Formats: sequence, C-alpha cells, structure tokens
Amino acid sequence: MQFPESWLREFCNPPLTTQQIADVLTMGGLEVEDLRPSAPPFSRVVVGEIKEAVQHPNADRLRVCQVDVGQGALLNIVCGAPNARPGIRVPCALVGAELPPGEDGKPLQIKLGKLRGVESQGMLCSARELHLSEDHGGLLELAGDAPLGRDVREVLQLDDHVFTLKLTPNLAHALSVYGVARELSALTGAPLKTPAFPAVRPTHDTRLPVRVSAPDLCGRFSGRVVRNVNTKAATPAWMVERLARCGQRSVTALVDISNYVMFEYGRPSHIFDLDKIHGGLDVRWGRPGEQLKLLNGNTIAVDEKVGVIADDVQVESLAGIMGGDATSVSDDTRNVYVEAAFWWPQAVQGRSRRYNFSTDAGHRFERGVDPSLTVEHIEHITRLVIEICGGEAGPMDDQILALPEAKPVALRVARAARIIGMPVSAQQCLDAFQRLGLPARTQGDTIVVTPPPYRFDLAIEEDLIEEVARIVGYQNLPTTPPLAPISAKLPPESRRSRFALRRLVAALGYQETINFSFVEERWEHELAGNADPIRLLNPIASQMGVMRSSLLGSLLQVLKFNLDRKAERVRVFELGRVFERDASVVTTDTTVRGVRQPMRLAGLAYGDADGLQWGRKAPPVDFYDVKGDVEALLSPACATFERATHPAMHPGRCASVHLDGRAIGFVGELHPRWRQSWDLPHAPVLFELDLDAVLARRVPAFQPVPRFQPAERDLAVVVPDSVTHAQLMEAIHAADTSGLLRDALLFDVYKPKQSAGGLAAGEKSMAVRLTLANPDATLTDPQIEAAVAAVVLQLEQRLGARLRA
Repeated sequence: MQFPESWLREFCNPPLTTQQIADVLTMGGLEVEDLRPSAPPFSRVVVGEIKEAVQHPNADRLRVCQVDVGQGALLNIVCGAPNARPGIRVPCALVGAELPPGEDGKPLQIKLGKLRGVESQGMLCSARELHLSEDHGGLLELAGDAPLGRDVREVLQLDDHVFTLKLTPNLAHALSVYGVARELSALTGAPLKTPAFPAVRPTHDTRLPVRVSAPDLCGRFSGRVVRNVNTKAATPAWMVERLARCGQRSVTALVDISNYVMFEYGRPSHIFDLDKIHGGLDVRWGRPGEQLKLLNGNTIAVDEKVGVIADDVQVESLAGIMGGDATSVSDDTRNVYVEAAFWWPQAVQGRSRRYNFSTDAGHRFERGVDPSLTVEHIEHITRLVIEICGGEAGPMDDQILALPEAKPVALRVARAARIIGMPVSAQQCLDAFQRLGLPARTQGDTIVVTPPPYRFDLAIEEDLIEEVARIVGYQNLPTTPPLAPISAKLPPESRRSRFALRRLVAALGYQETINFSFVEERWEHELAGNADPIRLLNPIASQMGVMRSSLLGSLLQVLKFNLDRKAERVRVFELGRVFERDASVVTTDTTVRGVRQPMRLAGLAYGDADGLQWGRKAPPVDFYDVKGDVEALLSPACATFERATHPAMHPGRCASVHLDGRAIGFVGELHPRWRQSWDLPHAPVLFELDLDAVLARRVPAFQPVPRFQPAERDLAVVVPDSVTHAQLMEAIHAADTSGLLRDALLFDVYKPKQSAGGLAAGEKSMAVRLTLANPDATLTDPQIEAAVAAVVLQLEQRLGARLRA
C-alpha cells in the first residue's frame, strides 16, 4: 500500500512530523516499509511563461525563448525542447539554481553562459531533469494558472513524502488512504475528517437489467448508467499526480477515476461501455468451456469455480478481479455503466493465482471490502465522472442479497491483562474500542464488541486483545523478565546432537545441502516407489507438487546442478524430514493425522574417491567407499549389511543397513535406468538412514588394558562361492570359545578361474586371522587348539566349510 503524506493529512492531520507518523503507524501494526521524498532536492526552480520562441540563428534544433518569471524583465533562455512554444508555463531554473544529480552523482549548477553564441540566462526543465519522472520528450508543462515566479516545489507540492506500508492479510480495512487515516486517528487521537457522499440527482431513467444468480458469489450489487460521457477528457493534473504517488500510472479519465476511488476509500469498481453490453448482466459462476479476454490481453478459460459477470451472449468480466476487453471503455464510448459490488472473500481467494496474475481489486476483495458503502462510493464516482467527463446520471440500482453477519465478540478484561502482560482496566478497553470506532458494551466482567462492516478480522477474543494492545502501544508494554525456575536440559550421553553429526559427516568430506520438502511427483514414483505421495493443495510451482518420502531425489538434483557447472567431484549430504502416509498417526502439537514425518540422513558421492592427488591414480568412488563412510557414522556400533533391493539403486549393488537386528536404511549405487534418465556420466553411490538410529550411540565402558599377550591363529577355509563375509563372521563369533575370541579379520579371498589347488568349481578360499586372549592368564596350547577347533566346527555346521589343505 503506497500513498502520499499530503493525501493522508487531508483526512487526519496530527501535530507530528513525517517520521513520527511513520513510527506511530509501525508501532500500531501498520509497518512502514519505505518512506521517501516525492521528489529529490533542487532549488531556485520557479514557474515561468514562454512569451516568445524563435529559431536559434546558429542551430536548427534550438530555440531562443523570452521567459517571464515574474521579475519584470524577460529572461533570454536557449532551449532545445520540441514543445517550447509561446503561452505555456514551465519550470525555469534561474542562474544559481541547483538541479538533482546526474549520472556522475554531482548536482547540476545553472550558470550564465552562451549556447552557440547566444546568451542563456537559465534553463527550462523537463520532468526527467527534475527527476520527477522518466519523461524527457519535452518541457514539463504546468497548469495555465500556475503563479509566475512561484517555486515549483510549492506549486507541484513536491515537499511531500510517499509512504509504503507492508500490511498483513488481516488489515484489509487499511488498504486505502482513508483506512490508514482512520487508524492514524485512533492511534494519535487526532480528529478524522469523515467524508460526505451527496447523492447525484438522476436526469434520466435508463436502467441496465441486472440479475444476481449466485448469492454465494456476490452479496450486494450496485450500479447506475451515465450517458453522454466525454471519454477523451483529460484527467486533472492533481489526480494524475496522486495516482503516480500511489504507484499507478494515468490511463484515461474514466479508468483514473475508478482507480482514484479505490486508493482513496478501498472500493474497487468497474466501468463498462454500456453500448457493448448485450441485453442485461448476469452475476453467476462460470461454466465449463467459457472463455474471457481480459483487459490485460490474456484469454482465460473459466469454470464453475470462478465467478463472472456475463451478458446475454458472453462473459464480460472476471468477478472481483478484472474486467473484460469486450466491454472496455474507449475513445468512442458515450454511455457507461458504473458498477460496485460486494464479493464474498472466499469466492475471490486464489482465483488470481490460478491465472498467474494479480490485481489491486482482487487483492482487496479476497481480504474483504466494506459491503455497506457500495451506493455511496458509486455516488462519489458519478460526481467525479460528471465533473471531469460530463454526462447525465441515471437512477441507482442496488440489490442486496446476503451480507456478512456481524457476530459479537466478547472480551474478558482479566484475560486481556494476562495476555498483554500488564494491568488493563475495563475503561481502558472501552476507550480503545471507542477510538477505533468499534461499538462496544459491557456485560458484567466482559466487554462485547460488534465488528463494523469493514472489519473482517475481528472474530475471536484474541483479535480484540490485539486491538487493545495496539492502542495502548506496544512500546508502553513493560519488559518483565520471566520468574520461572530455569534448569538446564542436558542431552543424554547415549545420544549425540545433530550438530555433532553434521560435523562428523563434513569431516568425511561431504558438504551439507538444504532442499525443499516439495518435489516432483516423478521422483516419488521412480526413486521411492511411492505410488500415492502426499499431494499439496496449493503448490508453489507445478514441479513441486508432492511431499517427499525420500531425500535421494533432492541430492540427485544437487548433483545434476553441480555437474552442469563442470564440477568433477561431488560429495553432499542432507539431514531433513520426509513425509509418509501412516493411518496410525493422530493429530497432536507436533504431528498431523495420517502423516508420519521421520528425520533422515542421506548422502551422495560422485567422482574420484580421494580427489586430485599425486600419490596414486585416484579410483572412482564405489560401493565400498560409501559403505565405509556409513560404518564410520555408526561407529562404535557395528552395522551389518545384507543384499537388498531399492527402487533408486542398482539391484546387484545395493544393501540394507541393519543395526541391532533392525533395518535402518540403504546404501548402494544409483540404478542404471535413473543414471540414464538423469543424464549422468557415471553412477553416484548413495545412502539414506533413519536419523534416530544414527544419533544413538553406546556409552563407552572402561576395560583394563590386557596384561597377557594375545595369541593369533590363521585359518583358510573352503566355502561355497555364495557365502558372504557377514555370514562367515557371524559363524565364527557364534562358536563356543569360552570367551577367548577377541577378534576375527578376513585377510584373503582366493577364487581360481578353474578347478585348482583343491578347490572345485563354485568354491572359494577365505583366510581369517583369529585373535584369542584371556584377561586372567596366559593362554595354553590346549586352550588355543580347543578354541580354534570350536570355530572350525561352527563353520562346518553352518556353512559347510572345510579346512583348506
């Protein structure tokens, strides 16, 4: 919301400086986002009238002008503007004037000089030279009655300021200059000038038939016919200037009047070309297959969820948002129909976003516009139309079908004091409501407020408490420190923090990424095998329409982004939340019914395993590199890995990660199909783990340093080719060694290409080093042999192994 200070002070003029007004509005909940002068500083620029303009004797594009600036003698000024002609009044910079800085950043000093041999005693200025606009097509022409010699800043009211407010959605009543003035009056106590809307006397009885077929779309519809309008009339300079300071350019007189009233009183309206309407108007919901060409040139398709204004032939307007091109006013328009209506906010909300544009009218209607003043505002528009464009007004047509019900809201004074944090009396609350123009009455210990028609934001007790706090002043609230006992919440030693986990992953060479939880639906189908992802009702982009149930798609997108920018080695991770359907989840303070939201840790490695180095040729990263990273993250816990399948991973290079007998995630190489789909030169290796399992850790327990030297024995066993390392280790540790086995390490695997060395086809040799120790005594040979025999027996029974000869 942007407006000039001078317009605001016409409705409410408190004895405050500009900055003080900005501070009051901000502390009252209407944040002043920007405050700037309406024009840059310049001096000694006055109103001058060109009395004579003759061709320069030595230049084809220059004129020598005689200019009257009210000093008696005429000034001789050389000018190159194409519109320099006798009779116009323009800004004249006198000798010694200082104009706004140019491209070099230095102010322009006007001096007495000569141009092509002719003396110039000043400078005639364009709007661009004064930094009032970008128009440099000629001199800035002033009103014909502008006083000669008067400072241009005073004539154009350039010592003004422009406010830009950043309003929250609940402050729809402040989306106008009058609405802001009403708030300023309540906050400062300064009187508010209440506008009067005298009725315009009808001079003919022409009416346009209007039928409102959808009361759930439009609760009130008002309009009138104005005949014999001169649409070529020029918009007054004061209105053009005010619109410009509101950020709105001038279009035509009728359009400017409609926009002016919208900025002044927050009432969007529309003016139809009456002669282009076929029959009458019908306010209804759209129908499938109907199309409408809007004023912005776009052609849209409407349906039963979009409100429209149609005539007997076609749709003419998008209800509450934008008019149609077919009935727009033009220079040939003679008769118009002025419309102002109350559109239900829920009937307008989201419709502009659906068609990828927004309008000032839609912005106001979807938040709520006062339904009680449609007739009064049409009277105001009619009066301005007749004053500027002429014309003859017809009778007012006003249809009231369904208006919002004003539901009283009760305020408990004791609760208000508790919420605000300072003592508040019932009289203070009543005074606050009175200043805000809110009808209030007392009922025992409560105050009952009936919201006025323009306040759509007053629905619950907390809304009233906020109003009281605004009027009391947030800056006046006491700063009372909390008195509750404070106790440090120490994290358990058996659980590491997320910060420590991030540092640990970063120490392994990964860089953290943060991605949206909204992803493409294709990712869910392909990478997570999720046929029914959680869809968003209002996605911020078409390719971000579902909630992710896996972090892998986000990491692949980061990889693709980096590869497109010539990155050769990428190692990234993300610690984030995923979203899965789960009917057992109920709604609480931290959960949503039917949706489980676990945290996950995922990582991706691509490129060389070690990066660029001189010591050896860097091999590409493989499954075992990332498997080692996962083991390091879970240390000191020992995870097991089992062959598995995952929608995103290579069927032969994927393993599920198990910890304490529970599956906690997957690690594997990207599936060749998705590597080709993502156009990746090489397949990255990925992992995804449940965060809770990664954060948990065993508390270290003290063990004394062994006093007796351990014994080591090497075993080479022949096993079927299908036996895995995990199965071998599981069988060894399951042997009954009387607690002597401390460690087992696989140090060799031998698999001949053909039968040789006592190995048949389909067999392999696995060599293991056993570490045996007794904390209480030195091991004897019989103890060692018994332990080794127990291990061999277990291998024979479980895996069908035999000692290699």
